[in-house]
Amino acid sequence: AKMAAAAAAAALAREGGEDAFRRLFRFYRRRDLRGGPDLRGVIDFSAPGYQVVRSDLSISSVSDQDAYRAGLRPVSQWKAYRLDGYPGFIFISNPFLPGCQRHWVKQCLKMYPQKPNVCNLDMHMAADETIDLWGQSQEHLRSKGSSKREPRSLLEKLRWVTLGYHYNWDSKKYSADHYTPFPSDLAFLSEQVAAACGFQGFQAEAGILNYYHFDSSLGIHVDESELDHSQPLLSFSFGQSSIFLLGGLKRDEAPTAMFMHSGDIMVMSGFSRLLYHAVPRVLPNPEGTALPSCLEQAFPSDFPDHSVIEHCSEEDWQICTKYLQTSRINMTIRQVLAVGQSFPDESRRGKESDATSESCYHQEDGEVKRHKLNADS
Repeated sequence: AKMAAAAAAAALAREGGEDAFRRLFRFYRRRDLRGGPDLRGVIDFSAPGYQVVRSDLSISSVSDQDAYRAGLRPVSQWKAYRLDGYPGFIFISNPFLPGCQRHWVKQCLKMYPQKPNVCNLDMHMAADETIDLWGQSQEHLRSKGSSKREPRSLLEKLRWVTLGYHYNWDSKKYSADHYTPFPSDLAFLSEQVAAACGFQGFQAEAGILNYYHFDSSLGIHVDESELDHSQPLLSFSFGQSSIFLLGGLKRDEAPTAMFMHSGDIMVMSGFSRLLYHAVPRVLPNPEGTALPSCLEQAFPSDFPDHSVIEHCSEEDWQICTKYLQTSRINMTIRQVLAVGQSFPDESRRGKESDATSESCYHQEDGEVKRHKLNADS
């Protein structure tokens, strides 16, 4: 049945008119049918099928102690996969230790949006109004009901946060003069995952955190603004599930659809580093509960003091839980510069064309909006 559904999706992509990627994006985005589109053709790595192959990892590159410090299981226990036709793409099914996803969720909601980091709300609000989004939102989230008519808190209006070298959504570039220190805990996590995938020496220099709700999507794009494409793009997901579309080097190539669940990690490297991709849909937890069971697991009581993982208090987790019941968080981490490389002269860069780049969009309720204009949606 899954193969038949995948074949049907492929036939849809071959129809005339708009490009194949856009057609499948709209197919999985549609909400006019009861229950939404047919999802049988979407690859689920928790039950891998015919197109999925186990991927070998560099087990000796990450000690069990370093994996543990990052809140990860020993690399020998990870379940990693690759896809036929996508060399350099690695999918790791939730390698986090019980309770450790909570740290990263809390960081994304409470710590990483703090100044001097940059977020979409900065484009519309005064500096003193965006200093403590967590503090301004926690009471609202704690008492939040299920009505869609309730006003959204500032945290719920958050769409993106940039870390390290801050991505410029207008110029689609990074620059040396727009940088703040990259979070050390997230850098350590990223370095362990990259090393396990064969990229020892990876340096986490830039991060884009995306915050999704059930009415959100991320438009078709390529991540090509980094000056060094030899290093991988790392993607971490937490909260509700989503459909991820991975396409080709051109938009007329039909993408492959796959689920991303809480705790899953994707690594795009080599050939797959510059492929078109998108997120057409965020989906409720397939287990049928408000939160995935992996987020309900208790934090280990014997976690070492030298770990980068901090215990998330029950009070903080209550706020995080309220947020995640209707939301998904994604962290994408990149190395911008090769070792010894520097940014080119800005005056020369200004004359270069950027014809192949495409902006990232969040789309909500059928209306496409630029990230920087999305504060009040």
